[in-house]
Amino acid sequence: MENEEIKSPVYSRDVLEFVTVAVQYCAFLESAEQKERKEFVDTILKLLPLLYLKGVLLPKYTSMSDEELQEYVTEDNYDIIRNNIAFVMGEKDDYLDVFVEDMKYSDSPILCTVSENLADIYQDLKNFACTFKDGYEESMMEALIVCKDNFEMYWGQKLTNVLRALHEIRFSMADDEEGMYEEE
Repeated sequence: MENEEIKSPVYSRDVLEFVTVAVQYCAFLESAEQKERKEFVDTILKLLPLLYLKGVLLPKYTSMSDEELQEYVTEDNYDIIRNNIAFVMGEKDDYLDVFVEDMKYSDSPILCTVSENLADIYQDLKNFACTFKDGYEESMMEALIVCKDNFEMYWGQKLTNVLRALHEIRFSMADDEEGMYEEE
């Protein structure tokens, strides 16, 4: 019988590809204030579907640990990311949505913001990526489990909601070259 090395699931191809996209997403949002709206929207419209696909492909595991994962994203970090995105999006930051939890209690669409949804996704992914960077396999595995659970129950829906809003921003003014991109 050959001595086969047993590899941890955290080093599987699907997980490493997800980590790669998560890091790209976080790095892009961390430099958002340097982007014009057109560049920001065009790039995020490419990152979000890839992030969703890689999130769907993540394996599902059950936690065996009571370990609390370290939170790397502080409230200040979150606010900086959200505010920078809001600045770039300007008056296009707000959108109405019907696929939110609060809609159960309302007959009207709920006002949401691109910046808050993207920052919510950022928070989970940045915490996940930082745990992976630390390199402790047990913590990495727990972070993978938490991130997959959060994707399924929380930020996966936020991603699809904000993607729809960004699509509208990008393509709603097809006849107007400046369209929704430029500051009004």
